[in-house]
Parts: sequence; structure tokens; C-alpha cells
Amino acid sequence: MARILFVNPNKWGRGITPIWIASHSALLKKNNHDVDLFDCTFFENWTNHELKFNTKNKQYQDSDYFNLVKFHKKDIHQEFEKKIQAFKPNIIFWSAISSHIHGEGEYVNLQYGYDLVSKVKKKNFIIVAGGLQITSSPKLASLNYPKIDYFVSGESEFILNEIAEKHKEKILLNKINGISYFDFKTKELLTNKKQNLINNLDLIPAYDYSIFDKKIFYRPYNGKVLKAIDYELSRGCIYTCSYCVETVIQKYYDFTKSTPKGALIKAKNYLRTKSAKRIYDELKFVSNELGIKLIRSQDTNFLTIDHKILYELEKYMKEEPLDIIMYIETRPEGINEKTIKLLKNLKVDGVGMGLELAGAQFRKNSLNRFVEEDKIIKAFKLLKDYNIKRTSYNIIGLPDQDEKSIIETINFNRHLNPDNITVAFYTPYHGTLEQEKSFNKRYFSDNEKNLDAQLRSLSKSNLLSVEKLNYYKKNFVTLVRNEK
Repeated sequence: MARILFVNPNKWGRGITPIWIASHSALLKKNNHDVDLFDCTFFENWTNHELKFNTKNKQYQDSDYFNLVKFHKKDIHQEFEKKIQAFKPNIIFWSAISSHIHGEGEYVNLQYGYDLVSKVKKKNFIIVAGGLQITSSPKLASLNYPKIDYFVSGESEFILNEIAEKHKEKILLNKINGISYFDFKTKELLTNKKQNLINNLDLIPAYDYSIFDKKIFYRPYNGKVLKAIDYELSRGCIYTCSYCVETVIQKYYDFTKSTPKGALIKAKNYLRTKSAKRIYDELKFVSNELGIKLIRSQDTNFLTIDHKILYELEKYMKEEPLDIIMYIETRPEGINEKTIKLLKNLKVDGVGMGLELAGAQFRKNSLNRFVEEDKIIKAFKLLKDYNIKRTSYNIIGLPDQDEKSIIETINFNRHLNPDNITVAFYTPYHGTLEQEKSFNKRYFSDNEKNLDAQLRSLSKSNLLSVEKLNYYKKNFVTLVRNEK
């Protein structure tokens, strides 16, 4: 048996339940390992208060959130040391891949976790980390974060469990697939062969949300505060947008070919879904036992999930309704009369869709994203007709984007009139085509730190200054709504 301490280095200052924590904890506990969590979310000297920042920008509605959640005044580093002394972990682990990868700090959390763990004075444990940056380039990650002992690329639930089983035997540890480590004899980073995709997600036991402190479940949602979790029905995406970090995972598992319309070839082998009964049982448990009301689906594109699974889930939901609502993300192409009725029966209350920016030609030619604006307009109208809240996702600061493009995107949002509007700074995820383009154009370095799509831009573009990007981040919603 091993003792594994997870670190959630969340700096946003609001409740997020990283899916990797729940999935890894479930598998480790099933195999009789002892698991604990150090959660950074509510330490005042750690948080960047993303919620306050984006409420002020009118991206979020005002709520009573801060009347329900209190922040620690204690020093986070001292408290982390105390946690280590009390729990005595054999392994400290943070950052991993799941469907939860698209813009809530998952990318930069490798850096944040390292900032905390690397400052521990006495080290008698193995440091292990995974996630997006490592999957893109273990070599670069090892240069940036040299105190990490083992780097896990790709999906890591079963890899971490194997590390836990073999943590006392270094020779066996060093043979585990999917890891990289620094060999001090040869003075080079060694990378083992890749592990397989987890083809059957039901092999991971029911995700363990009991590991989270209860206040992490509180979440602002359309002016209310609900108890919520982040959840995945599936993993993978059938599309290959050039800016999306999903393509880094696709590339790692050798899914590198796409159609002229940007769809992944052999996508059925990459997109995996839990069984309907498994999904229903998990939702029933968190609803009945944890009082969860909002299921924040992190699936990359909900309506590309196997419809046979979704309709079977619909049947379970009709037979024994649950007191939940869902928020999902999907693409406009999947919205039609038939799928809308399915969403209603699955208790979907809100849908987020990526516009990214106005201009079909820019999306096609620069982002490898193929969707016509008439389909976007139709999807937003249909959702409104069925009383499903609509959120538009927008990006500013993309390579080759200029101020005219941002103004056109504002005007397009005004035409759509979404219920909610979010805007993100473009983030150059290492290993994506768009990141390579932005580096070649000298917009960003090849190794940017402190990346956060909601809080800051580090762009050096000659088309849009950081000051100009900050202006549009601050005023985007106000300009869409024609407010003063």
C-alpha cells in the first residue's frame, strides 16, 4: 500500500472539482492505497480571484458566492508542510489528463503545483506529475520542472496506480510505460514507450468526489449558487482545431490524420464513452448522497458522444428522474430539433458553444474549424426557442487577428444575443499548430509561463497590444450589450 497526496493548485479562487482528482482517487482507493488531497483553492495568499475579475467584466452575474465561502488567512506553504508531515506521503502527484482540459487553469496548473511542491524543505517522497505540458514535451517539462521525478504523458490513472504499486522498487518503476525520468548515470531524460488509451472508461471505478471538501461544491451559476461537480461522460474529440490542446493528446496517441473538413480520421477509436448505466449511477449517487444540483459536463463536444449511449441514458432519466440540471459544451452543427429534445430530456439547462471569432474564412483557413455562420445563428435560435440558456465562447488575440476582427466578433455576438458571453485571451498551448504559428510570428516565446486564458495575455503581437486586448477583455460584454 502507498500513500498518495494529490495537490489541486487551483488559483481561481472558486470551486472546481478537477476530474482527474476524482478518477485517480477512485482507482487508487479500489487498490487499497491511501489518498488525500491538499486543495489550494481557498488560500487568500494564493488565489488570483478569477471569479471577482470576470464578474467585474460582466462575464458572470453577481451572486452570494463569497457569503458562503471563506478564504484561509494562513500561509499556504506552511500549511502544505504541515499536511506532508501529518500524512507522510510516499508520492505527491498533480496535473493529469481527462476531458477537463479546455480553459480552467488545467494547462498552467503544472507550473503552479511545481511552485508549491518544489519549495518543500524535506523531501522523502516521489514527485510525479502529468497533464498537457508533459504530454506535449516531456523534455521541455523536465527542463522547466527539474525536481519532478517522474513525468507521465497521456492518460495516467493506471500509470499512477502502477507507480503506487512499485514505488519502493526503482528498477521496476523505471520500466513503467508512459513515463519519462532523468537518468543521473547517463545524464539524459529517458522516455519509455507509450501506454495504451483507456478504451473502456468503465474500468475506472465510480469517480470519487468524496475526496473534496464540501465547500468546493459551491458554484455560481446564472446569479445563483448551486452545489456542482465537474463531470465527464466521455473522453476525446472528433475535431482537430489548430488552437485546441485536444490535438496534443491526439498526436501523442498517433491520431494525426484528418479530413479536409477538420474531422479526425478513425475518430471512433479516439472518442470513448462510459456506459449509460454507469453514467446514470454516478449522477444518481452525487445527486442523492452529495446533494449535487449542477452537473458541469466537461466533455469536449457533448453531441458527438455515441447517440446510442445518450438515448439509453435518456431512458434511465425518464424512468427514474434525478433532481439535477446539466451544463454542456457542443458545436452548432449538432443542434437540431431531434437533439434539442434529447438535451431537454437529459436535464440540460445551459449550452456553451465556441464562436471563437466572427468570420467563417478565418476559422477555416487559420483555425481548421469549419462551421458556417448561418448554422451558428440557427443553433442559438433553436436553443432559445426551447428555453435552454446559451453561452458564447470567444477568443481574442489569435495569431493574425486584428482589432477589426474583434469588433466583428462583438457585432456577431450582438446579433446572436446569448444569455451569457465569455471571452478568453488566446493561449499558445505547446504542441498545437497555432502555438507553432504564434512562435514563428514572434507573438510568444516557445516556452511561455503563467499562461491563463481568463486572467492575462502575454502576447507580443504587432497587430494587437496587450493594452488593447485588456480593454476588450474588460469591455467585451458591455460592448455587445450596448451598455455604458
